Amino acid sequence: MKKSLGAKTLVYPVPVWVIGTYDNERKPNVATIAWGGICCSQPPCVAISLRKATYSYGNIMDRKAFTVNVPSEKYVKEADYFGTVSGRNVDKFSESGLTSVKSEQVDAPYLKEFPLVLECKLIRIIEIGLHTQFIGEIMDVKADELVIGENGLTDIEKLKPVIYATDTSSYYGIGKCLGEAFSIGKKR
Repeated sequence: MKKSLGAKTLVYPVPVWVIGTYDNERKPNVATIAWGGICCSQPPCVAISLRKATYSYGNIMDRKAFTVNVPSEKYVKEADYFGTVSGRNVDKFSESGLTSVKSEQVDAPYLKEFPLVLECKLIRIIEIGLHTQFIGEIMDVKADELVIGENGLTDIEKLKPVIYATDTSSYYGIGKCLGEAFSIGKKR
């Protein structure tokens, strides 16, 4: 029998993404989020949700662009740090020692050290409640060669992305491959 837990933001996995933006003086900023995911295949799009009070919210509204930086397990401490201080008060790049790179496709920075980056152009804004959802069309995906697999795309086991557990406010790595999608279900 299932027990009701009430209406909560409880689902697994939740990505750990670091959003890159510029402010109105072109100062680069990054902020860690967990409310995000792919939301469309054609055109390829991601959705992220931010509170209006955040520095990144204003930056996205002004610049109409953002990057999604996917940290590997190696950078979990930096990803956590980026979500604990505001770019209004702190230069997160200087403090972390990581490198800001200007996106080639959109008006936003990305993190050189993070292995996977999505460059996104803002195409929709949806007011939900406490959060505003920003939908960004993915203009380009950049991946470090070290995380590219034999198929020419990213290899999740090489990438080692970080996921977040909302119920315990903890970070996790990924597990083992369970089988190939659209295939294992056909074998009965």
